[in-house]
Amino acid sequence: MERLEAIERLNTLVGQDIRQLADQYGVTVWSQKGNKNKGWAGHTIERHLGLALNSSRSPNFGSWELKLVPLVAKRTGELRVKETMAITMIDHVEVVAKEFEQSHLFNKLQKIVVVARVFESKADKLSLVHSVASFDLDKPEIYNQVKADYDLIRETIRVQGFSSLSGKMGKLVQPRTKGSGHGSTSRAFYARTIFVAHILGEGYSVPLPVKP
Repeated sequence: MERLEAIERLNTLVGQDIRQLADQYGVTVWSQKGNKNKGWAGHTIERHLGLALNSSRSPNFGSWELKLVPLVAKRTGELRVKETMAITMIDHVEVVAKEFEQSHLFNKLQKIVVVARVFESKADKLSLVHSVASFDLDKPEIYNQVKADYDLIRETIRVQGFSSLSGKMGKLVQPRTKGSGHGSTSRAFYARTIFVAHILGEGYSVPLPVKP
């Protein structure tokens, strides 16, 4: 499916409850044992677009990537980005071997569509689709900062080792632990909340810590 067609189809979901859509598509939210499928919302959106479950590290629609992020309400009632956005896993051997332009991080970010949903509670009995945004890594200042973050992470792995990566690194993209349980050694590239807000655009766009 082409990105423009997907955006049109996703925009029809704005204001709709994807929790009900999950039931319609047979996506498990809670197992019989009471365990939550943390990826249920993303799986539901993928089903809506006709995509089967996909664990590939390549963009999940071939030339573009689909992401889903939760929003939560402030005390004022305004919505804010709830958390960082996972982009792709970090393969330390591959990161050291590849320049930014050949990396999975670049492939994932250069053409994406982000669906924002409203997070009501951990029970996830209701979750309205708020907005749909498209993003291309085409602004020089953003491109250069993401590249600088990647290069910092790459050089840290090369010189100090994979275990030296820290979530404090990177202005827009950070390396963070990914995996169940404490002590996980897996890492992934994450877009910081300030970067996610920028990607969502109008109403969320904020000054970024980058120089033109």
